[in-house]
Amino acid sequence: MATSPTAPGTPQPAGQIPDRIHRRRWAILSTLMLSLLIVVLDNSILNVAMKTIATPAPAGLGATQSELEWAINSYTLVFAGLLFTAGLLGDRVGRKKVLLFGLAVFGAGSVLAGVSGSPTELVVFRAVMGLGGAFVMPATLAILMNVFERDEQPRAIGIWAGGVGIAIAVGPIAGGLLLDHFWWGSVFMINAPIVLLSLVAMVVLVPDSKDPHPGRMDPFGVLLSVVGLVLLVYGIIKGGQLADFTDPQVVGTVVGGLVVLTVFVLHQKRSDHPSIDISYFRTPAFSAAIAAIALVFFALMGVSFFAVFYIQSVRGYSPLQAGLLFLPLAAAQMLFAPRARLAVDRYGARAVCTFSMFVVADTMLGLLLLTEDTPIWILEALLFLQGAGMAHIMPPATVAVMQSLPREKAGSGSALNNVFRQVGGTLGVAVLGSLLSTSYRNGIEDHLDAVPGLPEATRHAAGESIEATLGLADRMGPAGRPLAAAADDAFIHAMHITALGSAAVALLGALVSVLYLPGKMGPAPQAAEPQEERKAGVER
Repeated sequence: MATSPTAPGTPQPAGQIPDRIHRRRWAILSTLMLSLLIVVLDNSILNVAMKTIATPAPAGLGATQSELEWAINSYTLVFAGLLFTAGLLGDRVGRKKVLLFGLAVFGAGSVLAGVSGSPTELVVFRAVMGLGGAFVMPATLAILMNVFERDEQPRAIGIWAGGVGIAIAVGPIAGGLLLDHFWWGSVFMINAPIVLLSLVAMVVLVPDSKDPHPGRMDPFGVLLSVVGLVLLVYGIIKGGQLADFTDPQVVGTVVGGLVVLTVFVLHQKRSDHPSIDISYFRTPAFSAAIAAIALVFFALMGVSFFAVFYIQSVRGYSPLQAGLLFLPLAAAQMLFAPRARLAVDRYGARAVCTFSMFVVADTMLGLLLLTEDTPIWILEALLFLQGAGMAHIMPPATVAVMQSLPREKAGSGSALNNVFRQVGGTLGVAVLGSLLSTSYRNGIEDHLDAVPGLPEATRHAAGESIEATLGLADRMGPAGRPLAAAADDAFIHAMHITALGSAAVALLGALVSVLYLPGKMGPAPQAAEPQEERKAGVER
C-alpha cells in the first residue's frame, strides 16, 4: 500500500503491490489503453467529419462555422474544467469507480451525439461526452501508477503516451472510412461497442485504488478550480474564434479565470486540507515537467490544426488520405515513446527533453519548405521526426510529474498532468489558429476586394478561412480559378508564419528543459526510505 506523502521532488514511495495484480499488470495497461484510445480518438475523428456535418440535411446537419466550432469547444470546455475535480474524486472514492462512471457517460453521450437532430443537440451531447472524458483521462494514469512498481513506471508511461499518438492518427483514418460507407453520426456511434468492451474488461481486470487517508473534502477549492479553469479555457477559445485576444470580452474572461485560479492557489496554501499540495510547484523539476508537457502539446495541436487544411484544402487529399498521411507522426510515437526511458537512463531527462524540443522546433521550421507542389514525402519525413521528438518529451516529463507525488495522490497528479496538457493544446489551437486566420485574411483580402460586385458580407465571410474562399471560387465557376490560386498562396504564407510561431514555442520548451529539468541521475535513493520499508521491499 501507499506510504505517507514525501517531500516535493523526492521519489514516489514504492508500495507493495499484491502478486495477483502484479501478474496481470500488462493486461491492465492494455485495458487502460483501450479507454484512453476512445477519448483521444473521438476528437481526431471529429476533425474529418466537420465538412460532412456542415452539409444540409439529410447528408449532414447544416451546421454553421460557429456551431461546428462549439461542437468541438463544448467538449473541451467541460473536459478541461472538470479534469482536476475528477482526479480528486478518483483519489477519494476510488479510481476504478470513477473510470467506470466516466466510460458509461462518455458512451451514452456518444450515442446521443450520433443521433442528434440539430447542431444545438450535437453541441449539448458533445458536452456530455466531455463530462465522461474528464473522468476517464486522469483515472487511467492514476491506476497505472498503482499497478506498476517504480522501476517499471517509465516503460508503462511510455506505452501510455504512445497510445495518445496512436489515437491521434487512427482517428482521421477511422473517420474517413466511416464517412465513406455510413452517415455522419457513425463517427460517434463507433464509440459504443468500444465502451462496452472496455467496461467489461475494467470490471474483470482492473483493481480499485484510492487515497487511504483523503482527509476532509475541500468543496470551496473544488469550486474555485472548476470556475477558474472554465473561465480561462473559454477565454482562450473565444480569442481564437474572434482572432483577437485584445477583445474586452476575451481579456475579461481570461483575466477573470486567472484571478480565480490565483485565489484557488492562495486557498490551497492556507487550507489545512488542500486539494493539492502547492509546495510541489516549488520544485523546479516538477514545474518544468508540467511546463514541457503544456508547451509540446501547444505546438502539436497547433500544427495538427493547420496541417489538416494544407493536406486537404491546398493539396486536395480526401479525409481518409489525410488521415493516412498522419501515420508517420503516430508511428514515431508508437516506436519511440515506450523506449524513451532508455535514452533518459543514459543521458538524463534534461539532455533528452532539451534535444527533443530542438528536434520539434527544427521540424516546425522544416514546414517552411512546403508549397503547393512540394513532394509529399517531405511532409511525411517532418511528421515522423516531429513524432520522434515528442515521443522523447512526453514520457519523461510525465514520469517526473507522477513520481514527484506520493502514490495515494496519483489521481490529482494525473489530473494536473492532463489539465496542463489540455490547456496547452487549447492554447495551441486558439493562438496559432488565430495567427493563421489573421495572416490568411491579410493575404487574401486584396484579391477578394478585386472581385466585382461582391457584397461586403460575402467578402468578409470568404476571408475567414481557405475553405470559405474556395467555396466562393467554386460558385464563381471558371472565373474563380485565379481566386482559388490566390487562396492557396495566401494560406501557404499564413502557414509559414504560424510554423515560425510553433517553432518559437518549442524553443521556449527547450529553454525550460535545459534550465530546470534534472540531469542524469543514478538509481533511486532507496537509502532515504525507512529501514523497515526497504526490508518489506518491492519486487524489482
